[in-house]
Parts: sequence; C-alpha cells; structure tokens
Amino acid sequence: METINALGRRKAAVARVYVKEGAGQITINNRPIDVYFPSSILQFIVKQPLVKLGVEAKYDILVNLDGGGFKGQAEALRLAIARALVKINPEDKVALKAEGFMTRDAREVERKKPGQPKARKHFQFSKR
Repeated sequence: METINALGRRKAAVARVYVKEGAGQITINNRPIDVYFPSSILQFIVKQPLVKLGVEAKYDILVNLDGGGFKGQAEALRLAIARALVKINPEDKVALKAEGFMTRDAREVERKKPGQPKARKHFQFSKR
C-alpha cells in the first residue's frame, strides 16, 4: 500500500496526514503523540476514528500540524485521519459520518470591528 494523504482543519489549525501500513505509530511534527499531546483526552480525540474502525495498530501516521491551539489541532487531526481512512476504504465513511468525524467544524473567530473593544462588545454608552 502506498502512502495516503489527507487534510483536516479546525479554527486556525491545519493537519496534514500521511497514512501507511505499519504498527500503529502516530508521529506529530517529528514527536510521538504522547509527547506532543500529553493530555490523555486529546490523545483520545485524535484516536477516535481509528478506535471506531478497530485499526489502531494497522497504520503508521505521520502528521504535520500547524496553527491554532492544542484542542483545535487535535480536532483537525481527527478530521484528517478520518478522511484518510475513507480514502483507504470508502465503505468506512458511513460509520465515521454517523459518529460526526467526517464533518468539518466551520466555526471561526469573528473579526474585531473598528471603534469597538471586541467583535461584539461595545464601549459603554454615556447619555451625558
């Protein structure tokens, strides 16, 4: 099997994933997953599509992660892994879509407007 690549995004985070057959190693920016994401919750988020399909130990995953915070990066990585698994086996799409792993979360930060302290917040109005 050749290397399959996929892209996942969430907020400002971008995850580029390269999947090939192997022993279940996940390497993020040249570091193992437990070093890059010390939190077990974030590791769980990343591995959800693999666990759902029962292929945790079947593929080696090389990841290039950029931008955003750790939560956004973990969710971008989850989407990228799910998309790569669907490229490998299109029948898996139904199971992954039912869990919500194939959906791109399009929520982005709203821009700050001029003359205001934040995007929606306004300075206090003084009548006199």
